[in-house]
Amino acid sequence: MIETHDLTKVYEGVLALDRLNLYIGPGECFGFIGPNGAGKTTTIRILATLLDPSEGTATIDGHDVVNYPDRVRKLMGFMPDYYGVYDGITVWEYLDFFAAAYGIERRARNRVIENVIELTDLKTLREKLVSVLSKGMKQRLCLAKTLVHDPKVLLLDEPASGLDPRARIEFRALLKELRNMGKTILISSHILKELADMCNTVGILDRGRLICSGSIDEIEKQMNPQRTVKLSVLGHPDKAAEVVKTFPFVVGATVEGPNLVRFEVTGAPDLPAVVRKLGEVGILITGIVEEKADLEQVFMRIARAEDEGAAAVEARTGPQRAGTRPADGRSG
Repeated sequence: MIETHDLTKVYEGVLALDRLNLYIGPGECFGFIGPNGAGKTTTIRILATLLDPSEGTATIDGHDVVNYPDRVRKLMGFMPDYYGVYDGITVWEYLDFFAAAYGIERRARNRVIENVIELTDLKTLREKLVSVLSKGMKQRLCLAKTLVHDPKVLLLDEPASGLDPRARIEFRALLKELRNMGKTILISSHILKELADMCNTVGILDRGRLICSGSIDEIEKQMNPQRTVKLSVLGHPDKAAEVVKTFPFVVGATVEGPNLVRFEVTGAPDLPAVVRKLGEVGILITGIVEEKADLEQVFMRIARAEDEGAAAVEARTGPQRAGTRPADGRSG
């Protein structure tokens, strides 16, 4: 549904996006993660037909965003990180204006507006002036405006920015409902935990380059091939640790209490085999679980690795001017 090939953007000699190759399938909710200046907004604005790339291509549902912008805009809804609202009109008038701008006929407009008001839970505010809405309600209204033409693809740039905790939770629930409706969603955010809750897959962007992408578990396995497993037993933890160490995928086991053993695994560990073996030697197990890293841990680990790599390159070749490429054509 969304695809880029070697997508590159240079602003006045500064490399903002470095040959981004990305694929987001139909119905997927993809989370874009990265610090300020990583290239997230640049990518989204190119996909939204607001910026032309310096090099490379981007398509939405097979339509090139540069060559066929009108086709793309009919398929896509864009919610920017900063947006304007018209304070002197009501919620209904605001949505009616954008429905008309999208070319929805007047006879169909009432039904369309009713549907998006229902979906975004703005029913009680339909006659309210936009100027009196809270930040959270304005975010809902902007999303409702984005949905009036029933787009297949949603491009959401920091949609929960500035919301209080309650509004953030409500907005997250709304996005989950849109995902369940089959919308393809690209969402950027610094709120890493919320992306983990909403997204099927994530991509980590740094200095204009896509460092890695996939499910959180896949990325964690790429960055940290050794994972931790916590084993709870009813007594005999020393004996349990010795049994666990006999498996080839276990690289170490430690006793951390009268009923707890923690061990490291690599590859694709056969945890059911561990359970069976412990049962055969008479050790009662109350729980075994592979500990999962959360999105923030994965992001920080990758960010540290990138910083170390960049420092090594600078030490070897000297500082690079922003936007220049080393001799092999890759960005530093």
